[in-house]
Amino acid sequence: MHIRPKINFILIILLTLGFLSGCTHLQRETELIPMKAFFKNPERTGFELSPDGRYLAFMKPWKNRMNVFIKKIGEPGENRVTRATARDVAGHFWANNNRIAFIQDRGGNENFHLFAVNIDGKNLKDLTPFEDVRVNIVDALEDISNEMLIGMNRRNPQVFDVYRINIDTGDMKMIAENPGNIQGWLTDNDGKLRMAMTTDGVNHSILYRQTEKKPFRTIATTNFREKLFPLFFTYDNQYVYMASNLGRDKTAIYKYDIVNNKKLELIYEHPDVDVTGLLRSKKRKKITGAVHVTDKRHYHFFDKQRKDLQTDLEKRLPGYEVVIASSSRDETKILVRTYSDKSLGAYYFYDLDSKAFMKIVDVSPWLDEDEMCDQKPISYESRDGLTIHGYLTLPKGKAIKNLPVVVNPHGGPWSRDHWGFNPEVQFLANRGYAVLQMNFRSSTGYGKAFWQAGFKKWGKEMQNDISDGVGWLIGKGIADPARIGIYGASYGGYATLAGLAFTPDLYACGVDYVGVSNIFTLLATLPPYWEPGRQMFYEMVGDPITDRELLKEVSPVFHADKIKAPLFVAQGANDPRVKKAESDQIVNALKKRGIDVPYMVKENEGHGFHNEENRFDFYRAMEVFLGKHLMGRVGKY
Repeated sequence: MHIRPKINFILIILLTLGFLSGCTHLQRETELIPMKAFFKNPERTGFELSPDGRYLAFMKPWKNRMNVFIKKIGEPGENRVTRATARDVAGHFWANNNRIAFIQDRGGNENFHLFAVNIDGKNLKDLTPFEDVRVNIVDALEDISNEMLIGMNRRNPQVFDVYRINIDTGDMKMIAENPGNIQGWLTDNDGKLRMAMTTDGVNHSILYRQTEKKPFRTIATTNFREKLFPLFFTYDNQYVYMASNLGRDKTAIYKYDIVNNKKLELIYEHPDVDVTGLLRSKKRKKITGAVHVTDKRHYHFFDKQRKDLQTDLEKRLPGYEVVIASSSRDETKILVRTYSDKSLGAYYFYDLDSKAFMKIVDVSPWLDEDEMCDQKPISYESRDGLTIHGYLTLPKGKAIKNLPVVVNPHGGPWSRDHWGFNPEVQFLANRGYAVLQMNFRSSTGYGKAFWQAGFKKWGKEMQNDISDGVGWLIGKGIADPARIGIYGASYGGYATLAGLAFTPDLYACGVDYVGVSNIFTLLATLPPYWEPGRQMFYEMVGDPITDRELLKEVSPVFHADKIKAPLFVAQGANDPRVKKAESDQIVNALKKRGIDVPYMVKENEGHGFHNEENRFDFYRAMEVFLGKHLMGRVGKY
């Protein structure tokens, strides 16, 4: 049982005074901002400093696709080094001072290839030119300029072996063959492969070896319901920093004697939330702080130098979350990134020796922060006594009563919503909607018990937490009960369908974006590299044989006859996680009843729409759909 926090009492006062959104009825209603302003590609983003601190790599649109550009700091001009036209570059990083590595898939299939290119644009090479193969990075090997370690499921689509690859030529050699149960690998500070994490479906084991010449041996085994996860080695390569919730509810970070399988020292814990991240200085070989997220991101510092730097940055950039995004290897030059709930923030370059501090770019300069609305942390109590945390964004220029509402449950479901700029939320608020986001049970970050409280509760208690948020809004007089819609993607799409099917009188309409309609077919079509975790899915969601009645009860497609609110569905044809058949099934079930369901399918997309023109099509259609059924504002197109 969670204790209901005092924030609820404060929240009532704020609501009464009209302060919650920072947008009272005395303010003017904002101008209608063009939809494309929220969803177009950033002007420039993803900045990273080269290891020597002389160059910047960043992403910028070219022919409507995000490509990698290089710029020398302090000099005019920039150089595009990639030529993606079909699909955005998915991510990039410095392989060394002269070469950039990046990943890209095809049509949203998530089979990422690894590419590398010189900073002058020459020697562009697909390092993993294999069909139906996915790559991940095990270790960039910072101290070896022309090599890195990658994981690849080329030999067996279900598991990833480790290869040492030459980033100039693509020559590679397997250095560790996955026996079939390894789900992750960890190197030490010298780039040696020393640890592996395995699963048998429900039990996780940590394997360790003192050198690469010795065989792995099992150090510890835990059920997946408990966490014992290595973050990185201590700088002498003798011990490991471990995130663990063994014997406790909230995950904390320990220094761990891996050889003897015992905790040595508690590094940091928080009473209310999980702690899973540490800050460190590789140059000074020190752990400098820890990060935790409650309503927002917070730091706890162990190191005065790092604390003083954070204080300096926050004084220079007041009112923003400030993060060090990248640094040179010698840590004398850093890239600073700001975050807020009202824009995509900005990047700054800081030379710690000369104290030169300059703005590089506003990521979304066309958005006026004064026209955006506050995303306020809130909490409410579920019907069975759990505290549900979330965020409420209210439109400017409207009295805080009888508002049209869009309920926006997150995907995962084993993730959580965070404070920060969300273009969907700000877009909807600009159209006049209140937007409610909630971290329903099974959301991560709130401890082991809260996470497990949602096991086998899809469409039941997890859905009740969403419905209780709606009831909370109605009870406060914020929501117009006749104008409440629900919109979500992935698991949020499932929650949308479940909301319309299981609480048909609660919602006036719904938008399902790459959502699950039939849990049986979802489980039958898991990507091959998720196969080792199948039994874990069965324990968390339900077994299609032993829990057949449960899964039928909570799969919306079997209850389509109860859906009466209008529904809009969007799906990527190449989605590897939630197959197109999930959307087809619910659309066809409703069409058999004579119900016309707007259905948008993009043939060149996967689990969500990444190409800019597809995003525009989707959000334009969603805006019109919600405007029709919730009577929010609609732009002219």
